[in-house]
Amino acid sequence: MKPEVKRVCIYPKDVQRITGRSYRYARLLLIEVKKHYQKEPHQLVAVEEFCHYTGLQLEHVIPLIQG
Repeated sequence: MKPEVKRVCIYPKDVQRITGRSYRYARLLLIEVKKHYQKEPHQLVAVEEFCHYTGLQLEHVIPLIQG
């Protein structure tokens, strides 16, 4: 069963919580994801895009960004 996603986009604080790295690292990682998907600076990164880029499973990420 696929976990229910309450949010579509992911923020640096979420990435920080998932990776255990600094807020600065999280911001830079999201910038890399945006470049990979050829997004404009004002566009947001989806949770699914983040998971696909990092190779993490969505089922493991969702519980960490909820709450």
